[in-house]
Amino acid sequence: MQAYLIDFANLLLRWLHVIAAIAWIGESIYFVMLDNSLRTPKAQEGRDRGVFGEMWAVHGGGFYHNQKYATAPAKLPADLHWSFWKAYTTWLSGFALFVILYMVNPGFYLVDPASDWQWAAGMSGWQANLLALAFLIGGWVVYNELCKRISPNMERDGLLSLAVAVMMIVVAYLSTQMFTGRAAFLLTGAVMATAMSANVFFWIIPGQRRMVKAMRAGESPNPLDGKRGKQRSVHNTYFTLPVVLLMISNHYSFAYSHDLAWVIMTLFIFAGALIRQYFVLMHGGSHKPAYPVAGVALIVIAVWVGAPGSTGAAVGQATAPDSQEVHTIVTQRCVQCHSQTPTHPGFSAPPAGHVYDQLDQVVSEKELIQKVVASGYMPLGNITQMSEEERNTIAAWE
Repeated sequence: MQAYLIDFANLLLRWLHVIAAIAWIGESIYFVMLDNSLRTPKAQEGRDRGVFGEMWAVHGGGFYHNQKYATAPAKLPADLHWSFWKAYTTWLSGFALFVILYMVNPGFYLVDPASDWQWAAGMSGWQANLLALAFLIGGWVVYNELCKRISPNMERDGLLSLAVAVMMIVVAYLSTQMFTGRAAFLLTGAVMATAMSANVFFWIIPGQRRMVKAMRAGESPNPLDGKRGKQRSVHNTYFTLPVVLLMISNHYSFAYSHDLAWVIMTLFIFAGALIRQYFVLMHGGSHKPAYPVAGVALIVIAVWVGAPGSTGAAVGQATAPDSQEVHTIVTQRCVQCHSQTPTHPGFSAPPAGHVYDQLDQVVSEKELIQKVVASGYMPLGNITQMSEEERNTIAAWE
């Protein structure tokens, strides 16, 4: 019953997380599009009122006229729309999911006993949890300091972008060395997602509040508040596509269980940013197909890097084992979880729907089983103590 209730809470939180993320990301992408699509007002009356740019649009059978002021309108309405709860709800629900799915059982989901870093392989559960939290907080602190020190007045954003790119390579590498592959992909995405939400909480909304307060007091708002908000908002839009991909990556073990998982992850991050750059420029009237082409090229490289090699007969395996021999190992080491009725207390249903009770079920997923077992990703945390000899047997299965 406990596992069932946890699964149900997971379902509801994931639903909330996805809804909030769609609302936040959708609104964010819309405003970036709007900002880049603005054109100088044709009417003198608009320019006289301080309108910086405008956009006419048609949608859903109606016509819309959006206007942006260079500094501030003469008077603000009482029902001014704010955008922040979607961002906060997305992060809070995502963190709650991480607690339920990973931090409740860190020895199972976070600790990688096969890590080349001995201290990481020998971490206890509470140490892994603390390290994961430090990873999220540290990611935000480093990113925020880069923004403040490299481009405090938004004059060196190109150099800042390069520094953030290097930071993400480091984050990808460290995460894959310290945590299990699946957790590493998720935590790297969470570092970016945390930066996105923190940008809203610490910079965008406070700056907007100061601007509104100054305007209502009849004072001129500090233009740096608007520039800083724009800078962090632009960063958020480039983080968006990589974050979405990393959050759904836990379904694809070929990526996170590879020896070069950090390279595959980095290539996907840069590919997402390049593809997003194309659309940002397109809304400004500039079509640069080189960006999506470069993004697709990085994805192709990721496919090449992650391609499985030939399994063949393993070292010490004189002849290839038959399916029945492999099924015996799977029954001993995998069926506790991957069963129609799991006996492991952490599962009320087979993970990801993979059931290996019967021989034909094992044979039908031969390639997947070989991949996750040979990489050491499964069994999770090697909780069932699968031996190297058993892994070699499965690898040599033909």
